[in-house]
Amino acid sequence: LSPTDTVLHKTPFGFDVSVWEFFWPLMFGARLAVAGPGEHRDPARLVAQIRRHGVTTLHFVPSMLQAFLAHEGIEACSSLSRIVCSGEALPAAAQQQVFERLPQARLYNLYGPTEAAIDVTHWTCRDDGQSQVAIGRPIANTRAVVLDAQLQRVAQGVAGELYLGGIGLARGYLNRPGLTADRFVADPLGTAGERLYRTGDLVRWRADGQLEYLGRIDHQVKLRGLRIELGEIEAQLLAQPGIQHAVVVAREQRLVAYVACATEQFDDAGLKQA
Repeated sequence: LSPTDTVLHKTPFGFDVSVWEFFWPLMFGARLAVAGPGEHRDPARLVAQIRRHGVTTLHFVPSMLQAFLAHEGIEACSSLSRIVCSGEALPAAAQQQVFERLPQARLYNLYGPTEAAIDVTHWTCRDDGQSQVAIGRPIANTRAVVLDAQLQRVAQGVAGELYLGGIGLARGYLNRPGLTADRFVADPLGTAGERLYRTGDLVRWRADGQLEYLGRIDHQVKLRGLRIELGEIEAQLLAQPGIQHAVVVAREQRLVAYVACATEQFDDAGLKQA
């Protein structure tokens, strides 16, 4: 950033991305424009704010970027020069739409869990013909290793779990020693005392040396940047009277629950209310 830039702060304060939205422009003498509550969900209001303040830089969760791209007036945002995406997998189709409709803006795909200080890998998007958008390589002072179930490195192109290390790693979960011990493990490849964070994300190294995100190894999903444990929802459904089996899946940015009842007579209206 430079003093000629304007960053639009629109991420709710409960998300880690809001930290760099606040401090990045102030560190370099750029302008900080603050969107009103709820404006991050309204493409028309975002377009108005971008044009009004001459915004050059803003962040989108990919699902919100897709909603923004569905708005007819985004071509008027000629001041945009930098769009940052993180929080979910960035679809290649959304990347291509940015290239076509906002050709003056560079698109950056970042990856990183809150446990590793917001973002840990970076990729400058380009039309490389790939069917998936890379999450890139580690940023400064960060390690990214891909390991198998035996904590051994996997070969290039082979899927494995992503482990993160470096000075950005959190100390653990507050008052959750069991969970901390499960997710923050001793580094099997480094020096004594160093730790790695188990992300639960399935990735692989591409031939060009970039990381590619493949999905989760558990039942956690992300919708609009929010982590959701499907198993927790299933447990709540099974706790309802008359439910014998329950499965929850994520489909097209919404959650869908399937239930099997113990008897033929069942009050589904009561279940929906619960």
